[in-house]
Amino acid sequence: MAKKTKKIFYMDYGILIPYLILSVTGVIMSFSASSYRLLVGGKNWWEDGAKQAAFLLIGLVAIWLIYKMKTGVYQNKQFIMFAISIIGSLLILTRLIGTEINGAYGWLYVGPIGIQPAEFLKIMIIWYLAYIFARRQEGIVKDFKEATLRPLLLVGFLIGLVLIQPDTGGAAILVLILLVMVLASGISYVYSLVIGGGGIALSVIGIELIGLIPKSWYPSSFSHVYDRFASFKNPFDFVYSSGHQMVNSYYAIYHGGWFGQGLGNSIQKKGFLPEAHSDFMFSIIIEELGLIVAILLLGLLLFLILRIIMVGIRASTPFNSLMCIGIGGMLLIQTFVNVGGITGIIPLTGVTFPFLSQGGSSLLTLSISIGFVLNIRADELRKRHQLQLQQQADLVQLPID
Repeated sequence: MAKKTKKIFYMDYGILIPYLILSVTGVIMSFSASSYRLLVGGKNWWEDGAKQAAFLLIGLVAIWLIYKMKTGVYQNKQFIMFAISIIGSLLILTRLIGTEINGAYGWLYVGPIGIQPAEFLKIMIIWYLAYIFARRQEGIVKDFKEATLRPLLLVGFLIGLVLIQPDTGGAAILVLILLVMVLASGISYVYSLVIGGGGIALSVIGIELIGLIPKSWYPSSFSHVYDRFASFKNPFDFVYSSGHQMVNSYYAIYHGGWFGQGLGNSIQKKGFLPEAHSDFMFSIIIEELGLIVAILLLGLLLFLILRIIMVGIRASTPFNSLMCIGIGGMLLIQTFVNVGGITGIIPLTGVTFPFLSQGGSSLLTLSISIGFVLNIRADELRKRHQLQLQQQADLVQLPID
């Protein structure tokens, strides 16, 4: 019992409380955003919200189990490789027998419950590369290519499995997570600038080229990707086709104003915005709760991200540091891509808003990530506390002249 109390003593509530506020808000908004669609479809209005609440409870259990572990347990190579093999197998299975949603075969259904293996791959890439990079710090400084070629090829293969679903938005997020891990691995500043600058340049060039190349040149399975990029610059030209969601996202934001229409009073969720409960949840939040509440929620999420990154910066071991920086980077990337998409800053990618958008696999992945961070934070605080106690004991034992 004393050990359990001691572990709780090191809990970082600056991470746990924002997670709970955002996740509970996501459950409430899931009830609101999906209710009309379910009623029109002849289903119970509370069905999707109840599923989101159930996944939140499972996520809390996952956080508790991960928090109880010793940090050395998830630095076991066999354990990590077993987890990778499971995720890889699920990705292959998803492409073969998965359910097609919005042009991508990214879902596996077990009865009424669907899972999206690509979501779990996000934390798996961070976990795996944190382990590899932490063990090969000297090799990375001397010869990055030699030290990391095989692990990066494995990660590239897994990302390729997501790309062929085809889930280009998910694959893009995974590539960006990989980029964050590489930049945080210990490579020189010159390489960091080259990789970072090259990535930005290629992204800009890619966005422009996709719009210029004729649609007939693309495989049929990637035609929806072309449509998204084509409608990016002026969605009102494609208001009845690929620009439909973007235009109605603008309407939702406009209707919301500063104070919103009130919880449950969204107009756009009533068939005008097909993905109101997932990709465009933040637009519905603005419409119903107002821009002020949306900014507060976004600020809370950014606070959580910065706190996680600071835990990584201050960590005493490379593994702890890379895990937290990777998780913070993942949250930051996903937030930017979602908000950038619904506001027209970047093309739509089908990426959900962390914690708030409906999605059991996404929420469970994020919960597992928070569990890792809380355990690492507790481990760091315990080490610091033990060091302070040791220093005090040494001072007491010093001889008095």
